Amino acid sequence: MTEQATAEATSTAGAPFEYAGNIVISVNVSNLEQSLAWYREALGCEEIYKLADYGWAEVATGTPGVSIGLGQTEDPKFEGGTTPTFGVKDIVAARAHLESKSARFDGDTYEIEGMVKLTTFYDPDGNPWMLAQSLEGANPSEN
Repeated sequence: MTEQATAEATSTAGAPFEYAGNIVISVNVSNLEQSLAWYREALGCEEIYKLADYGWAEVATGTPGVSIGLGQTEDPKFEGGTTPTFGVKDIVAARAHLESKSARFDGDTYEIEGMVKLTTFYDPDGNPWMLAQSLEGANPSEN
């Protein structure tokens, strides 16, 4: 079995239905155009399409099959929910870049020793996101 076939079999084993192979993370935003610009500049996302009449746009992330849907609403509210996490190679560089784009962070970057470094940040509308850098198998001098 090829690597791809093995990955596909593993990812759908026991699933009650067949997945299409993509995920759209939908977030509410107050200004579609400003949000498109921020996601492009801060996260490097590329616009897939925009339906301005519906206040909706979708952007591609750096992860194949994972995109972010931006839905414009007058009063975006955030009560609980999930915090999508981007895996990054260098959390210090990623955080510095996001800080240069005025992303607000939830305190310092923290580390679960020998496993992962994590930090939470927010888009201009307060949608939470996380960065995670895996430390497994890393040379201690690189951490």
